[in-house]
Amino acid sequence: MKIILDRGKCGVLGICESVAPEFFEVTDDGDIAVLREDVPADRIAELEEAVQACPTEALRLAP
Repeated sequence: MKIILDRGKCGVLGICESVAPEFFEVTDDGDIAVLREDVPADRIAELEEAVQACPTEALRLAP
């Protein structure tokens, strides 16, 4: 699975970072950085939670 971030929808609220800090980071310039695009099988549930928590629906997982 891969993390897909739609930067046009992202409100940089940082909820994804709070749910999955090893995968997302709010940068010093006020953007979201995807730290790891590939999602190991044992971390899919954590990333699904981050996707669901995103209020702007800027995140999704793709095969």
